[in-house]
Amino acid sequence: MQRINIGEFEELVLLVVAILNDNAYGISVMEEIERQTERKINISAVHSALDRLEGKGFLDSRVGGATKARGGRRKRYFSITVAGQKSLSFIKEQRNRLHDQIPNLSLEYVAI
Repeated sequence: MQRINIGEFEELVLLVVAILNDNAYGISVMEEIERQTERKINISAVHSALDRLEGKGFLDSRVGGATKARGGRRKRYFSITVAGQKSLSFIKEQRNRLHDQIPNLSLEYVAI
């Protein structure tokens, strides 16, 4: 497979879009990342990552209907592409191979 160049945050965004399936838009992605990782996330960073992932062909987007609750603005929904699914599988396999090579070390836990 070709080289996959995505960072840790882009990988999180891609994973969450896959998890949210048909309900993946900027705010829902941000909230799910915060819930799953207990990290505070900036919505601008999420939108930038979504745009980069779409540009790389890992995501597709569509615009939903306007709602009164959003002042007539429309949500942009994202879905993972086949290339995005393949990249997640590749990254997972690569990480698992590396984790499997860690020797069993009998180290005592040291509080930091």
